[in-house]
Amino acid sequence: MPKDVTHLYEEFDGDRLPPGQRETQGFPVLSKSGTPSWDPETWSFEVWGAVENQLDLSFDEFRDLPSETQIQDFHCVTGWSKFDCEFEGVTFPTLAEEAGVTEDAVHVMFHAMDGYTTNLSLEQCMRDEVMFVWGYDGDDLPADHGGPLRVVTPHKYAYKGAKWVSGVEFLTEPERGYWEKRGYSNTANPWNEERYS
Repeated sequence: MPKDVTHLYEEFDGDRLPPGQRETQGFPVLSKSGTPSWDPETWSFEVWGAVENQLDLSFDEFRDLPSETQIQDFHCVTGWSKFDCEFEGVTFPTLAEEAGVTEDAVHVMFHAMDGYTTNLSLEQCMRDEVMFVWGYDGDDLPADHGGPLRVVTPHKYAYKGAKWVSGVEFLTEPERGYWEKRGYSNTANPWNEERYS
């Protein structure tokens, strides 16, 4: 049975639909550029920085990590929310344990195949709801939604969840990602409408 985490909004003292959002039945596609192509034979996922074990995993090796399925809500900074998304993948804490994150790590930078980056504090990442997902609604995650692998962050606006993610860098000092450098909120809490800095 999938793990239902759609009650997460209660932790933020808000309604299920954050302020300024509208519910959609569709799943709009937004990205900073086009959909990158990838080759399952050469694709790799890297973990580096403040870790004891740098990782370089093939797609099959990544999918061999312990995984789970969750029902999550998805909030886009442009004003729409999609409820009850079924995502399958690896939780962030599972990957962090595999890499052996060191005590001096405080921040995380996600890197994507199209050059996109986005950042979060390590504390905000170390939740089971933050996942690297390859499955959506019982099928492979579509390429235009970030397949083969994307990050989902149901407690944040979705630009914090990198599409086509290819690596994670553990940092000892905070840094800002692509949109964060361009005026988007560094914290991105939907229930506080933290859209822009």
